[in-house]
Amino acid sequence: MKVEKWDMFEVSLRGPSDGNPFKEVELSATFAKGSERITCNGFYDGNGVYKVRFMPKSEGDWSYITVSNHKMLNNKKGEFSCIEPSGNNHGPVKVADTRHFSYEDGTPYLPFGTTCYAWTHQPQELQDQTVKTLAKAPFNKIRMCVFPKHYTFNQNDPDYYPFEGDSKENFNFAKFNMDYWKNLEKRIIQMQELGIEVDLILFHPYDYNKWDFNKLDIPTSEFYLKYLTARLSSFRNIWWSMANEFHIMQKSDEDWETLAKIVMDNDNYNHLISNHNHPRVEFDWSKPWVTHVSIQNPDMRYVAGLAEKYEKPIINDECEYEGNLNTPWGSISAEELINRYWIGIVNGVYTTHGETYMDENDVIWWAKGGILKGKSAKRIAFLKEILEDAPAQRPDKIKPKGWWDKIASGSFDDQILIYFADHQPVFWEFEFPEGNQYSIELIDPWEMKTTPIKGTFKGKCKIDLPAKPYLALRIKKI
Repeated sequence: MKVEKWDMFEVSLRGPSDGNPFKEVELSATFAKGSERITCNGFYDGNGVYKVRFMPKSEGDWSYITVSNHKMLNNKKGEFSCIEPSGNNHGPVKVADTRHFSYEDGTPYLPFGTTCYAWTHQPQELQDQTVKTLAKAPFNKIRMCVFPKHYTFNQNDPDYYPFEGDSKENFNFAKFNMDYWKNLEKRIIQMQELGIEVDLILFHPYDYNKWDFNKLDIPTSEFYLKYLTARLSSFRNIWWSMANEFHIMQKSDEDWETLAKIVMDNDNYNHLISNHNHPRVEFDWSKPWVTHVSIQNPDMRYVAGLAEKYEKPIINDECEYEGNLNTPWGSISAEELINRYWIGIVNGVYTTHGETYMDENDVIWWAKGGILKGKSAKRIAFLKEILEDAPAQRPDKIKPKGWWDKIASGSFDDQILIYFADHQPVFWEFEFPEGNQYSIELIDPWEMKTTPIKGTFKGKCKIDLPAKPYLALRIKKI
């Protein structure tokens, strides 16, 4: 059997189905290649089927042997070959160069994500529509929840839940619902096929005594997290978000440390992991286990300042949403969302899209998915293309001598983006490194227009500008 590097190899075995296999049966497998040894936990997949999943990270011939407390599952052996990856298989996303990301094969990764919290808890037809929308959208990351939400614009009950049962009165927190987990996996696979990273939110507070998933005690949470990581950590496009607005969860710092350790101890692949904050309380992202900052804050310039504080990649996962709700967070204009995106990029940080337009059926993208109604997505695609056009593809913050603070990113050896935001200068002066020559283009981020400025530029030079706000310049070394 052959499996691509960073794809999933799966061992499937028949075993007992009586009693509670989730609690009573232990299963793991050790995968070996040369001196490499990786032990992965197995899980019960229902109907007497047990599985162990493994994501090989090196090519060659692998073997495995299982260990179980049940003789039907113990000492099972097998082999497979790991071959080179193909197509868009670049491996998991990792931190690169301190403040940025790349796939494991070194290909740069620029997070242009979206938020769609409860889309996998909607009817199948709506879920399918969401996938079709994402296939045409510029997003390469999606923030989404394991547990359903009971919140404004999201009051419907899902068809099935992570645990067996269908109400607070009859949930069995010792058994999992296979229909739920198989649907979640189906959607994760579809996201992988579209090149979208799944930023999976493991806990959230938006339950309000509806199901009590937000009140799981530590032992039950450990049971859940071990099962989740056994099933999902071998997907290369998974990120872990410990919570959304962690502060409202009423868990202590020690609780979050305990829960994060459970995830990391049961994830053989060191997927990206963070914790998302409530606007009034920031998480301590300096913790060694946190790979990147996942923040909620409308002030992009403040967020930009966190890069130097934490020396980690920064993603403003909630800078507020394009929409028309009667809330401050859900009613910024598309123009303002694009403004915040550009402010983030020229400060070396990343931003996540969200959309909250009223709908007569309450199908709001931010909550349920469906279709995009706003005007920001195609303009985000425009910015993404500009960054991807640069060989380095890294919005590194720069402040050359004599330039304004917090308006430029890039490299004099590649491409520089300057964004003036709400400023409207009538000219701009440059002092380029000696010996280099550059071309300059005027960019209108909203109109998505790029206008070359005649000539080539070197040393000290000056160009006239149209004295309009929200314009940018792209400077390319030639």
